[in-house]
Amino acid sequence: MAFNFENLRVWQKSLELTNQIHLLTKKFPNEELFILTNQLKKAADSVNLNIAEGSTGQTKPEFKRFLSYSIRSAIEVISCMYIAKQRKLVNEHEFVELYGQYEELIKSIQALRNSL
Repeated sequence: MAFNFENLRVWQKSLELTNQIHLLTKKFPNEELFILTNQLKKAADSVNLNIAEGSTGQTKPEFKRFLSYSIRSAIEVISCMYIAKQRKLVNEHEFVELYGQYEELIKSIQALRNSL
């Protein structure tokens, strides 16, 4: 692997989760395409992209800043999932599963940030 971020477990997990979000939103109705679907996918992608961007050639304080952006984006995913649940676009099982995975990811990103 050529880039530092590719070896980070938080980046690998966020890549897996952004794919899960992508697959989940495929079942959302077309009326949500430019609303919740777009917002949810962008937030999930942002978690992954900020980890990658911050890890490459940056100072530790700069990397910490990008990890903080990743955490904020992960929180946005969770909030979007609440909206999706309320609109009955996701069921309870899907919500609980992704909520738990994002909660663990956030803890892992916080731990990485604190270790820098």
